[in-house]
Amino acid sequence: MNKAFDWCVDVLKYWAKIAGLTYEEINIWIFCIIEPIVFLVMLGVIIRLYRLNKQLRKGLQ
Repeated sequence: MNKAFDWCVDVLKYWAKIAGLTYEEINIWIFCIIEPIVFLVMLGVIIRLYRLNKQLRKGLQ
């Protein structure tokens, strides 16, 4: 588990270097800004597909 964590930290440090940010800044961008946005978009898509599926099932009956 420690090796996986260390590898993830190394990847974030690499991305931070490429983006011209610090490790902490890229961490904030990914886990506090981007990830919640992706989660909310996915939740919206799931709800939309659930409703569409419900309508289609209703139409088949």
